[in-house]
Amino acid sequence: MPYTQSLLANGDAIGYHAKAAPPTVTMPRLKAMVSGAIGGFLDVAFNFNTQALLDDNILGQFFRIGWKMVMLGDETWLKLFPGLFMRHDGVSSFFVKDTVQVDRNVSRHLPDELNSDDWNLLILHYLGLDHVGHTGGRNSPLMPAKLKEMDDIVRTMHLRAMMDRSHDQGQTLLIIVSDHGMTENGNHGGSSYEETDSLMLFIGLNSNISDYASATNNVAFQVDLAPTLALLFGVPIPKNNVGVLVPGTLCSFRDFEQLRALELNSWQLLRLMLAQIQSSSFPRVSCNCFLDGTCEGLDLDISECSGDKEKQLICLFRNAAALHGIWKSKKSTESSSTMEDFSRALDAYNTFLKTASEWLASKTTEKPVFLLGLGVSAMLLSCFICGTVFLSLFKEVYHEPKDRVCSLSNLLNLEEVFIFALLLILVISMGSSSMVEEEHYIWHFMVSTFHLLLLFKTAKSFKISKGMNILRDFKFGSIFSLLISGRLLRGWHQGGVNWTYLPDISKWLVQGGSGYVKWIQLISIILVIGLGLYTLFRTGSNRKGVRILAFGFSTCGFLVLLHVGRYQDELSTGFGATVTVKVIYYLLSISSIGASLVLPWSALNKDKSFLAEVGDCLYLIGSAYILCWCLLQQLLQQPINSGPILLLLLQILAILCLSSSDFQVNEWVEITALYYMGMAGHFALGNSNTLATIHVAGAFIGISSHSTILSGILMFMITYASPMLFLLSLVMYIGANLRNHSNSTISTHRETSLGQILKLKLGFPCLVPLCINSILLTAYTVVLLLMRNHLFVWSVFSPKYLYVCATTLCTYIGVCIVAATVTYTFYVTTFLRSNRTRHNNS
Repeated sequence: MPYTQSLLANGDAIGYHAKAAPPTVTMPRLKAMVSGAIGGFLDVAFNFNTQALLDDNILGQFFRIGWKMVMLGDETWLKLFPGLFMRHDGVSSFFVKDTVQVDRNVSRHLPDELNSDDWNLLILHYLGLDHVGHTGGRNSPLMPAKLKEMDDIVRTMHLRAMMDRSHDQGQTLLIIVSDHGMTENGNHGGSSYEETDSLMLFIGLNSNISDYASATNNVAFQVDLAPTLALLFGVPIPKNNVGVLVPGTLCSFRDFEQLRALELNSWQLLRLMLAQIQSSSFPRVSCNCFLDGTCEGLDLDISECSGDKEKQLICLFRNAAALHGIWKSKKSTESSSTMEDFSRALDAYNTFLKTASEWLASKTTEKPVFLLGLGVSAMLLSCFICGTVFLSLFKEVYHEPKDRVCSLSNLLNLEEVFIFALLLILVISMGSSSMVEEEHYIWHFMVSTFHLLLLFKTAKSFKISKGMNILRDFKFGSIFSLLISGRLLRGWHQGGVNWTYLPDISKWLVQGGSGYVKWIQLISIILVIGLGLYTLFRTGSNRKGVRILAFGFSTCGFLVLLHVGRYQDELSTGFGATVTVKVIYYLLSISSIGASLVLPWSALNKDKSFLAEVGDCLYLIGSAYILCWCLLQQLLQQPINSGPILLLLLQILAILCLSSSDFQVNEWVEITALYYMGMAGHFALGNSNTLATIHVAGAFIGISSHSTILSGILMFMITYASPMLFLLSLVMYIGANLRNHSNSTISTHRETSLGQILKLKLGFPCLVPLCINSILLTAYTVVLLLMRNHLFVWSVFSPKYLYVCATTLCTYIGVCIVAATVTYTFYVTTFLRSNRTRHNNS
């Protein structure tokens, strides 16, 4: 931006690195800039459904003194401040594929607005730069042109302001701000330096700073904008403001005006601070203190500040007020001591403002302890109920000789102890901010170590019992495929927060060129289609239904390949691409939903037992679910993630093959392993506990216009691709178990009720994920409450809690799908068999 840089170099502008508080998304950042207050972290959710801002804010102050305001750009402003703008033209900020029209819609109004003299405040919110980052990253080929376009806008407005000033039409202040920064791949929402380093540039303040470094290396906070604008334009500072006057913006003010501005800012923070303290031991300061100098209750002697934080703050304010009073008494005499008193008063005010601002910002995490205690108690009760139900089912399955899978001597074997130990490790690690940031290390360690335990168990069992070479090789091959795929997944993305710059497979492929990524993507899609069709035909029954399903998924796979090969341009918004994706959505929905609803009605086979028939049907439906989800992820995920999707599918098939080969591992251990593998895959796809890794651009694939609901659903699907995939695989897992144990005790006892069969076969697949999630959710809620005054509560613990809550939602959705599918299949099969029996008897 050469013109903007020239303004800084010539002393016509002064710039600041304005630190933004997390979450670094638009709506809470706008609220911080206009109100000076730090919002709650749930604002990241309200960002998609913005409500009117009711807090005191600078725009409301301008409106009350009769200012006319115009807003062009992001419609978030219109939702936050309904009825405040005389003219406006809003555009949607969420349709990130639009990098051109969103800015043209703003700039087309600019000539008319600059020629108009009926407004006092003009807000232009350009979105193209943010959208270019989301779709192509910071190094997108569109980024230089977009920055040049923004530079031209600055030049146009600055030249017009200079022209107005030369014609005595008033002085204009031009402020350029950014609501947040962006990571290297163009995302934001987290707390890294790149995301929180935003811009605050003042043009027209007559700062006369000739040193370029002094004009660009300043540091401020985003909340400092509200009190600065209020003091510059003579309106009240918003009452909940925790920001301080931006240093260097009052250089053109006279000495007494600068101290008066700092005095007003100090008064506002003091009143807010005293409201927070609510203690009779601290004086109540009257407004007369700042009207006529009568400060009742305050000893204005200068003293050394010590004691707790609250007492230090009161002492700092007293010192600043005392030094200000000393300067007032001497200002009539122009002496060197007067200038020294001015500097001392200035420094004292700045010290108080900085300390008070930090203290008030830390107080934003204090919440009603009683209500929080009730919430934690409810979670603990829920966790206890889940655990009790799990233990009762455990006793029923493993303590009855006829139904138990393993002998009682193996109930505390190595892999089971390891599963419990890992859960304990997870709970303990939640109290460490570093472990929360680098949580992927724990999950990858869990999964790889568990696979090694399986390898050890298999080798030990075959060492005891000689023979059965084919089965041995089959088990060893499955375990080695788990280990190899797990290692590739671990190295695909260098996840977390602190070590993302380290080399990984994805970086090597990207550096090698887009051609390598494209070929891996095409090969992965073809292999996913092949493996999916193989699992569909593996049941060996219901050939007609399988052929119909295979045709539907083959068509979907071909369309995904077509989209990847022809339309997959990150900036493509063509009609053909949108239609193709919509057709894929419809076909995948029809195929998966149709499989779950229709197949149970067409799977009747008189030559098979009841459980074998249900098992075949569920295995087929589970295969359809998995293939549908994998094809959908190959479409929505970033191209570099096509390989990990294939590896996750291989892991599912390998663990199901082990389960089908009479593997001596308890059922609940296998389900826990699937859950752990799903969470490890979550991080293997590049996700982390910071909001910056959410793939926003993929949420708009196949959507021609912005829809908060549809984009939110797609974003959730992309983020939780791996956990949902492994939860859906439980349908296939249950089907495989039913087929393996179709001749077991349950199938031979006709007096066993359908409800009892459902409880035994559906209990662990539903209870195990719910219990694990309940333990982690409850533990992390307690950790978050304990850490509410921690330095990293907003940057580390709060975003992690959002992920924990979203994981809970994913778990419940997955468990509900599994429970509904299995129950529906059981009841339909029972109904058909009873009808056939009744027909034969008649």
